[in-house]
Amino acid sequence: MPSTALATAADMAYWTGRPIGTIWRWASEGRITVYGHGKNARYNLLEVDAAERDPDTRELVTPTPAPAIKGCTRVPAAA
Repeated sequence: MPSTALATAADMAYWTGRPIGTIWRWASEGRITVYGHGKNARYNLLEVDAAERDPDTRELVTPTPAPAIKGCTRVPAAA
């Protein structure tokens, strides 16, 4: 059974190093799974990698890249 680590949008935003609006957009685009809706919405931290942060200051070094849209494949451009 797959594991889940559910968190609020604010927690997911910190985890990924992205703004909360980006988390909402990723959920609406189908990049990440949202559990619930409104203020009760939760997101699975295990679906995305953690942002790279400085080990001493916890300052953001590199944010998490955007996950791929589920169920979509990229079509190569015609030459």
